[in-house]
Amino acid sequence: MNELLEKINMLPPDLSKEVDDFVTFLIERNKPKEKRKIKSTLIGALKEFKSKYTSVEMQHKIQQEWDEHVSS
Repeated sequence: MNELLEKINMLPPDLSKEVDDFVTFLIERNKPKEKRKIKSTLIGALKEFKSKYTSVEMQHKIQQEWDEHVSS
C-alpha cells in the first residue's frame, strides 16, 4: 500500500486529482444497491385481470398497446 501512495505522491496535482476521482468512482460503483419497494398504490392494481390473462399474455397486451401509442 505504501508503494501505491508513493506513486500517487509522485504525480503532478492534476493527475493526483484524477486518481482520487477514479478511486471515488470505484468506491461508489461497488456500494451495495438500495432495494426499492414497489409503491403501495400499485400493489394489486391489475388483480382484476388475473383470471383473464396469464402474465405473459398481459406483457404482450401491454407491448401491443405501447406500440400502438408510440406509432400514432
